[in-house]
Amino acid sequence: MKTYIILGWLLLIIYAFDIQLTYKHMSKLDLTKEFKSYYTAAMNPELVTIEKGLFVTITGKGDPNGEAFGEVTAALYAVAYGIKFSSKEKGRDFTVSKLEGFWWVDDPTTDPLKVTRDQWNYELAIRLPEAVTLSQFSEAVVAAEKKKKSAYIRQVDFKEIEEGLCVQMLHVGPFSEESVTLKKIDDFMQQHGWHMNGRHHEIYLSDYRKVAPEKLKTILRHPVIK
Repeated sequence: MKTYIILGWLLLIIYAFDIQLTYKHMSKLDLTKEFKSYYTAAMNPELVTIEKGLFVTITGKGDPNGEAFGEVTAALYAVAYGIKFSSKEKGRDFTVSKLEGFWWVDDPTTDPLKVTRDQWNYELAIRLPEAVTLSQFSEAVVAAEKKKKSAYIRQVDFKEIEEGLCVQMLHVGPFSEESVTLKKIDDFMQQHGWHMNGRHHEIYLSDYRKVAPEKLKTILRHPVIK
């Protein structure tokens, strides 16, 4: 009888372990939770270290409210979702992460807020799991091009980005009011002797199509150096 009891418990443990492995295999990887510090910012300026990450990106120039910007963004998402679906087939499903934007102007000595928006350069980005391969990316580009017939698909890139030391802050409100938050970031940088060392970076935590402008949450991030 004792032997049967031990055997029963052993089978139960094996069954529970098997269920756990199956659940883990089927569950989606949420990058906002996996890289929580990357997608989190305080309501006041703070110094952070941003490590290397893997991304799909696409560059462009022009007003973010323009038609071309929408087509560029759609091309980026088409490739990102293609990678997601191929990863899901391999048992490594993930949630497509937040859209990000790196912004700059041709003349680095000019205040970007004083430059007309049609002159803004940008690189849009979506973070990927570290397990994604170059071949997956290439297959996703080909598949997206067949479905979407967009001239922008071939402009999507697959790369690592590492910003290092940054000053960042959470901006809550419309994009048009970001200058208030940027002023706080600039004041913090000057107070502590930091200087801009890269492109202005924004991470869009909210979907502007579904969230009221006054409730939008955006991480504003500046790479810095002494």
